[in-house]
Amino acid sequence: MRMFELLSGIMDAAGKFVKVYTLVDYYNYIKAVEYLICVGFLVMFPLFYKYVIKRPGERKSILEEKRELGL
Repeated sequence: MRMFELLSGIMDAAGKFVKVYTLVDYYNYIKAVEYLICVGFLVMFPLFYKYVIKRPGERKSILEEKRELGL
């Protein structure tokens, strides 16, 4: 439950408009958003890769898939 609250707080903070007074504040905010995007990519890419690339035992030929669908 604590991890969910932490992630919820991060996502809430990332979606809000931030009032920035100096260029350094703006740069720090942009870098924080950039790092969140990078972490999201690093988490999602292996999942996407596993979904797209199947192991040889999990693969089906196009003909087998058509037979199963009745085409």
